[in-house]
Amino acid sequence: MRITFLGTGTSQGVPVIACSCKVCRSTDRHDKRLRSSILLEYNDHTVVVDTGPDFRYQMLRDQVQQLDAVLMTHSHKDHVAGLDDVRAFNYQQQQSIPIYSNKATHDALRKEFYYAFSDFKYPGVPQLELEEIFPGQSFELYGKEILPIEVMHYKMPVLGFRIDDFAYITDAKTISEESFELLKGVKTLVLNALQKEPHISHLTLAEAIEVSERIQPERTYLTHISHRFGTHEEISALLPPNIFVAYDQLIIEE
Repeated sequence: MRITFLGTGTSQGVPVIACSCKVCRSTDRHDKRLRSSILLEYNDHTVVVDTGPDFRYQMLRDQVQQLDAVLMTHSHKDHVAGLDDVRAFNYQQQQSIPIYSNKATHDALRKEFYYAFSDFKYPGVPQLELEEIFPGQSFELYGKEILPIEVMHYKMPVLGFRIDDFAYITDAKTISEESFELLKGVKTLVLNALQKEPHISHLTLAEAIEVSERIQPERTYLTHISHRFGTHEEISALLPPNIFVAYDQLIIEE
């Protein structure tokens, strides 16, 4: 399985006006972070996890020619706002796109993209099929078992996903004992780490390291990184040998 990091950043800590912080001024390509998302390619199929506001640009930047399904972690705008742009793949492939997530996320999508679910659909609207999935209950997708794993984003349930020995978790603050059990044996872990300072709904660097040490994967990649965290070089200097800062367009093979 080929995994591409489409984005490793977050809206958290990024001002809405032109920014002159050292991350934005950096000439290091590792510091150019779009909103967090990954692309999974396996068995001649392509699956995206989350479609944030940067989704269209991410697809263009990585020259993605095919999209077979979307896995949604949760309904916050920085993870779903670009969903409308799957319509390009609807047109090219002449088929709808299944969206796998929990009921709460699907309910939010029905409201946010109401025109895609109305009885009368205006020509050209996104063609979406909502497929409900449940934490701890694996489902088959294009020849692989996908295991949804629930974590808590403050008081909001968020889905992480395990595929074979790879797991992707974003927007977590706490992880239950049941979910830790589902993460046993993971070799490659992707985990959110917003910043060093305490945060009500996101893991900090110290908390992310603690989670990684408990799961004991061979390697951990940090994502969903705030500008307040610092540059790629600064963060990397703080990490143990088996934990790395993910960056946009990083590719790993599983």
